[in-house]
Amino acid sequence: MKCPGQDTKYWKPGAIFEVKCPKCGVSVEFFKDDTSRKCGKCGHRFVNPKMDFGCAAYCPYAEQCMGTLPEEVTAQRPDLLKDRVALEMKKYFKRDFKRIGHATKVARYAERIGKSEQGNIAVILIAAYLHDIGIHEAERKYNSTAARYQEEEGPPIARDILTRLKAKTDLIEEVCDIVGHHHHPRAEETLNFKVLYDADLIVNLEENHNEKAMDPSRLEGIIAKSFLTESGRSEARNVLLKEIA
Repeated sequence: MKCPGQDTKYWKPGAIFEVKCPKCGVSVEFFKDDTSRKCGKCGHRFVNPKMDFGCAAYCPYAEQCMGTLPEEVTAQRPDLLKDRVALEMKKYFKRDFKRIGHATKVARYAERIGKSEQGNIAVILIAAYLHDIGIHEAERKYNSTAARYQEEEGPPIARDILTRLKAKTDLIEEVCDIVGHHHHPRAEETLNFKVLYDADLIVNLEENHNEKAMDPSRLEGIIAKSFLTESGRSEARNVLLKEIA
């Protein structure tokens, strides 16, 4: 199935182009809407280097489009894997738009903070999409959304999703570790954890403030003491204090 956004009637010059096979160097012809092509000489299949998969996080046709990519390609391309994870998160939460919205906002802030801090954006975004993935099981088993129950139930679900998507072992382990204690920083933490923690804290404070307005001085005190990165503090002040200025 072709993405409606790739309709040939809107194509411009350059929509059909050639790319050298990364294995043997022979030119392979691509159409702009090809997700991947197989080299006619050596048989190697590789992803379209000019195709932008950023729309996968929101496009209703993304699953069909992304599904045409070989699994080993998406597993080896973290920038594609994070979009598959976003889709899996939405499928898991189904019509729980509150949790989907929360995870999406955390990912948005995490990407900004992660870029400023020079973290591993793929790990950070995947952890952001999956950080609360255990909340339904926590509610089912314990009738509670308490942080410790989310942290207990989240890693097995995150591991299952990432394993099915054939993610690399080290990525799976790091993401599951973050999910398993995302509300409770250790004495020494990785940069990727700190970025996710700060992004989640911004969204939690934002949601709490929307329910019951917080005094700016109290917010400033929390920002000064509770955030783990300078970029997180800066983003928090920009988001939370400007809203009530």
